[in-house]
This record gives sequence, structure tokens and C-alpha cells, in this order.
Amino acid sequence: MPVACLITGAHVARLAVAFTLAWTHSVEKTEWQEDWRATPRGLVLDAVRVEGSGAGMEPPEDATREGRFYVAHPLLPPQSEVLLRRSGATADWRVCMDGTCRPMGTLLGALSADLSPAAADPVRLTVCD
Repeated sequence: MPVACLITGAHVARLAVAFTLAWTHSVEKTEWQEDWRATPRGLVLDAVRVEGSGAGMEPPEDATREGRFYVAHPLLPPQSEVLLRRSGATADWRVCMDGTCRPMGTLLGALSADLSPAAADPVRLTVCD
């Protein structure tokens, strides 16, 4: 069964079949979350949740308000990979699996002592076996 993996250089961190990527916009301080799923055809984006709008963080047009988030279900084809940039100038991506969220650096740091944002940029999100 395929799972998602984070890859930077020669380092690979295995995730899970289903996971959430979350981050906080550096200017608006609003939360954005994406639910992803690893499939044999690639990474599938199941849902997007956006806390607010402004500075390029507009909710998708078909989003509906659910609690504090606008929620949408994009119709994108499976992605072979997603490129995640880590400048170190903003808070790190958070990866959530099984109800627990951790900074991406924590997952990558388990692989090497120096996988800070600058040392691990970019990070590829892809499917692996």
C-alpha cells in the first residue's frame, strides 16, 4: 500500500496514507489546511480549509463555511509530487497524522541533525511504497 513521503536530498521521511498539511499565513495569520491521501495514481487533495481571506489566502469559490473555516473539495487530478518550500522566515509546515500535528522540521530532523529549513529546502511530497 502506498504512503506519502517527504523527500529532501537523500533523506526520506515516510508519512501515512492520509495526512493533513497545515500552515499559518505569514501576513494574515490565518490557518490553511489541506487533507491529502496517497493512492497508486498519486497524491489526491481531498479537502481544503481556509480560516479567513486576504493577502492571497482567498477561500475557493465553491467553499462553504463550517465553523471557523471555509471548506472546499477541489477537483484536481492526482499529483505525482508537491513541492514544499521552507525559507525559515516563516513558521514551518505542520504535518498532521492520526490526530497529532508536528512541524515538518521535526519529521525531517529525525533523519539528520541539520535539516533546518535552509538545509532542507525544497522538500518534495510524493508517494512511496
